[in-house]
Amino acid sequence: MRLAPDTQDTLGFAVSLVNSSPAASRSGLDEIATVEQLGAFLIGWSYSGRIDNNATELDEVRQTRAAIQSLWRLGIDDAVEAINGMLLESRALPHLARHDGLPWHLHATEPDAPLAQRIEVEVALALVDVIRSGETHRLRLCEADDCSGLLVDLSRNGTKRFCSIRCGNRMNMVAFRDRAAGDHLVRLRTSPSGDRPNRAVSALRAPGPG
Repeated sequence: MRLAPDTQDTLGFAVSLVNSSPAASRSGLDEIATVEQLGAFLIGWSYSGRIDNNATELDEVRQTRAAIQSLWRLGIDDAVEAINGMLLESRALPHLARHDGLPWHLHATEPDAPLAQRIEVEVALALVDVIRSGETHRLRLCEADDCSGLLVDLSRNGTKRFCSIRCGNRMNMVAFRDRAAGDHLVRLRTSPSGDRPNRAVSALRAPGPG
């Protein structure tokens, strides 16, 4: 893995943010629907800098969440165009910073910039690193049929398919049931034809005497 540690952290944050949306969250609900929920989310990620804790900020972060989700689904050329647009619009000025006990890492906005802007720029810079490193194959969509979640596969073998253990277990169960149903159908088709009428009758109420 050739990505810088702060890039990996930002990608994890981006995935967690997008997967808080109703179509991807474990609860099936919007998990940053309130100012308080957003605050708890940021604390969980030790997010520093300006945090206003108001409805305007919440709305802006949710819009950024949608933008990140859309960005994840783009091809490389379209993603590059979108990323460049984000960085130009925010007037990003990349620089090294060290704070809160963290090692040197990259910032491109000031700590007092609006929260949504800082999130967008930091994610854009992380994706720049991913694209430059030729690691875009690690950015994936959850393969669960009923989930629109994102995932970043930082493992050595690169075989991660689902955004959570929950999605993986659910799809494994679906696959197991499909295999069981297929095996049952094969048994019916390959059994002697004379057996089938007897089984059909046995499923009905046995006739009474006379």
